[in-house]
Amino acid sequence: MDDSDEIAPAVRSILASARERGGGEQPLSVTPRSFEEAIEQAEAAGRVPVIAEVKPTSPTTDGERHDDPVTLAEEMVAGGATALSVLTEPAHFGGSPEALARIREAVDVPVLRKDFILREEQLDTVEADLILLIVRFVDDLETLLSAARERGFQVLVETHSTAEVEEALAAGATIIGVNNRDLAQLEVDLETFETVAPTVPDDVTLIAESGITTPADVKRMQNAGADALLVGSAIMDGDVRENTAALVNAGAPEQRTQTDGDNL
Repeated sequence: MDDSDEIAPAVRSILASARERGGGEQPLSVTPRSFEEAIEQAEAAGRVPVIAEVKPTSPTTDGERHDDPVTLAEEMVAGGATALSVLTEPAHFGGSPEALARIREAVDVPVLRKDFILREEQLDTVEADLILLIVRFVDDLETLLSAARERGFQVLVETHSTAEVEEALAAGATIIGVNNRDLAQLEVDLETFETVAPTVPDDVTLIAESGITTPADVKRMQNAGADALLVGSAIMDGDVRENTAALVNAGAPEQRTQTDGDNL
């Protein structure tokens, strides 16, 4: 796990809280809604596959949403969201496992549990269709990835660099996210995805994360190879249904191109 002095203080605080949190007493057994099928259905309907994030607050944004998280989730789905991401980290993001459980019961799209999962027992906190593992903060990615799959979870493995992509692929990841936010300084640069995406094989589902705020950003990430996009603050800031619809209807993706070395 990398929690060196290069990590922003807010992230170090999140990690400290994550280390203290436990998990369920018994391994979960999950029957997930297929994320791959959800993407295919969105594309067939001419919609951009967007994972809309229910994020009451964040260390990188001002303000806080106090709406019922189920209402927010339902509005996102009504706006065309392909899947939902739900924060379950309480101290820094205002989320909870209980909110995720309520949301998953209320909607019919795949639901991603967004949290800093560090140990196997933390997988057993709440049922979800997908869970997030962050390469930079997991000591044994292959073992934790395997444990998640044994429970039935689909796994989004988050990266920020080509080296982390290589680590994710070596661990067996089939869904990879590239976070445009640098967790060292919490700065966002969409060029991160454009730089890292060519190192991800075409048979891996590729997600662009963070910094996507406009239809132009959506098209930019799709043109760089994104199969889907995870969007939080840009949707949560204002009318979540309208904000989701604006991104979902940003236009059909251009065909992903492949150059020599794409499958490094």
